[in-house]
Amino acid sequence: MRFFTFLISLFLSSALVIGAHAQPIPSTDARGLPTLAPLVNEVTPAVVNISVVTRQPMENNPLFRDPFFRRFFGLPDQQQQREQAAGSGVIVDAARGYVLTNNHVIKDAERAIVTLKDRRQFNAKLVGTDPGTDIAVLQIEAANLTALKIGDSDNLQVGDYVLAIGNPFGIGQTVTSGIVSALGRSGLNIEGYEDFIQTDASINPGNSGGALVNLRGELIGINTAIIGPSGGNVGIGFAVPANMARAVMNQIIRHGEVRRGRLGIEMADLTPELAKKLGVNTLDGAVMAVVQPGSPADKAGLREGDVVTAMNGRAIRNVAELRARLGLTPIGEEVEMRVNRGGNMRAIRARIAPPDVSTGEGQAIPQLPGLRVIEIQRGSPLFQRLQGGGLVVSAVDQNSNAWNAGFRPGDIIYAVNRRRVQTATEFQGALRGAQSYSVGLLRGDFNLTIMLR
Repeated sequence: MRFFTFLISLFLSSALVIGAHAQPIPSTDARGLPTLAPLVNEVTPAVVNISVVTRQPMENNPLFRDPFFRRFFGLPDQQQQREQAAGSGVIVDAARGYVLTNNHVIKDAERAIVTLKDRRQFNAKLVGTDPGTDIAVLQIEAANLTALKIGDSDNLQVGDYVLAIGNPFGIGQTVTSGIVSALGRSGLNIEGYEDFIQTDASINPGNSGGALVNLRGELIGINTAIIGPSGGNVGIGFAVPANMARAVMNQIIRHGEVRRGRLGIEMADLTPELAKKLGVNTLDGAVMAVVQPGSPADKAGLREGDVVTAMNGRAIRNVAELRARLGLTPIGEEVEMRVNRGGNMRAIRARIAPPDVSTGEGQAIPQLPGLRVIEIQRGSPLFQRLQGGGLVVSAVDQNSNAWNAGFRPGDIIYAVNRRRVQTATEFQGALRGAQSYSVGLLRGDFNLTIMLR
């Protein structure tokens, strides 16, 4: 028995020190038992429960679709009912009361209530959201808050120990443990910019927006999604990296949104055949498939066939990673990319430019209040880039339905439910009568999908 206890203590003693500069955490308590309680007591006051009240359409009773029935009984055109949901959040600035959470936790919320571990409750103000990364920032006015320090998620390694803290199923604050199972997960079609941390720490509905922390007590991810046949935990959970969440938060606090620009590129992942053709001996990086003439990338010297292997000193493993990092770089900022061109390495500096679209008064779309669009003119560079027409979002009223759905000025709409739309008439026709639909759009250099109902 003593030998078994010694093995556990030895295991935890080695596991609880991560990195050369980590502060060791006591591996045993006064009883001589292995425990993570000191770490949990330190970080859990910064993790909050978020209760939201939303309005959702009622059951689609055929009578509600009858205009005569609605007029006779004085019913509004669209029947809605209030619904309550619960999620999680993380205090990251105690002085200003900023709380990080997921966009899908507070989407369509009429009211959000933040409950602290000490059971104090506060009405939260929505500072801003970014549907593309599923990050939102709330603010509460409260004293004596505890905030989590944001760690460097780029230093994570597969196998690092982590804790997931949140409010699963609304039952109250819960702590689970596990390891980092994978890094840079993408292609899950969960969000527009995917660079997820995968963990086997138990994450369930209600954990969304909660904290993924390392054993230093640093926030290294915002728990976001799970994969499971019944929507429950099966050991595969995902978190938005802390570095991504911090970059999004900084722009939201400054601008109320994330303002994404463009370089004028289209990218592809490396395959063994493509690497051999390009004369490179690695499969890490992103290939420049298209460099648009006259774009910032073209002016900086990027060429088709270049393989970007690093950006601002950080290695790039694939298209999703480069896409996510470019998507979080503020307009006007310069980036340095390390490029492999035919086996020769070079550094190229390029500046992120505003979206190459014109804005103006535009045409209102009745099905999306607050949205105005301009049709792309035949023969324009944008028409050629899209290989056809589309619609430029010329204006979006803040706090309107369109704004809350995620549309932003400069977005280029080209499809509804995967069917191409090139004019305002086609766009309205595609939206008319649909119960739910997906809108395909181009923002900067990247394609996004906005889901609506």
